[in-house]
Amino acid sequence: MIKTDILIIGAGPTGLFTVFEAGLLGMKCHIIDSLGQPGGQCSEIYPKKPIYDIPAHPEILAGDLINKLLDQIKPFNPTYTFGETADKLEKLSDGFVITTDKGSVVKGKVLVIAGGLGNFEPRKPRIENISKFEDNGLQYKIVDKEIFTNKNIVISGGGDSALDWTLELSKIAKKVTLIHRRNEFRGAVESVNKIQSLKDKGIVDVITPATLVKINGEKHVESIEINHNDSNVKIDTDYIIPLYGLVPKMEIFKNWGLDIDKNALVVDNSKDYSTNIKGIYAIGDINTYPGKLKLILSGFHEAAVMCHSAYGIINPGKKNVLKYTTISGVKGFDGSEKKAKKIEINSIK
Repeated sequence: MIKTDILIIGAGPTGLFTVFEAGLLGMKCHIIDSLGQPGGQCSEIYPKKPIYDIPAHPEILAGDLINKLLDQIKPFNPTYTFGETADKLEKLSDGFVITTDKGSVVKGKVLVIAGGLGNFEPRKPRIENISKFEDNGLQYKIVDKEIFTNKNIVISGGGDSALDWTLELSKIAKKVTLIHRRNEFRGAVESVNKIQSLKDKGIVDVITPATLVKINGEKHVESIEINHNDSNVKIDTDYIIPLYGLVPKMEIFKNWGLDIDKNALVVDNSKDYSTNIKGIYAIGDINTYPGKLKLILSGFHEAAVMCHSAYGIINPGKKNVLKYTTISGVKGFDGSEKKAKKIEINSIK
């Protein structure tokens, strides 16, 4: 059995940053994630996608953000269980024990669920023989965007992911066609305006309302058929990328007795993002509360607040005093230490 202070489910940005905030308070962390690597969606689905709303980074690739977070938490020596899904929960007087689907057992004094959308899978088009083309021209995620260089691509979807990837791949692809079942898009207005500009310039094609009905090809995608204005239209393409979002699987959390509302864990945001079970917290995209914003930076904030609350459970009776890292520095469990240089201010006479 692995023992730790804080047991974290989910190795996405919020889960990783939790390690840093916990480390500042002297608490050790172990992370369980069903994926084979850290990073969550940022690594698994869009590592090459640029992110624009991370403070101090006008633009950073999702994969690079994960690498920087891993560098940041390295001094605190977190341990990991990858490729395994949290399955059974046992509540003890002094914490929680999680048993994974592969039999690993981890005990934590506090349990933090930072699983993004939970265990998820891509929402797939309902068309015949779809499995034949998966990874043979049909892509649900983009890991290496360079494979689309000088290729014909059809992206299907109406949310931010579909819009963002249309903009990004239009820079390298031979042709990008965006189809959506409605005339209106759900994504950011700025992205819609940019795509409208590219359409006006003939750089991308936009077809609405349109529904994917068939994929053609022998061993690889050669063309697709869409229903557009009650007529079937054939489009030759090298790749079809349906971006319909992810389907969350929340059944496991219901079995644990956690309160759920609309596929998200209900938390108390007035204090510490705790769930209805004392000692279990939920942070990041997996939680919900009035005014919730599903942003990475929101998850970072929630992680910091949560860790200060968890400190009281892990160290009963011991008072924690907030210290700015500019004063206290960062003392890693590996013996490393970073401390801000003293700045002397000279008066002007």
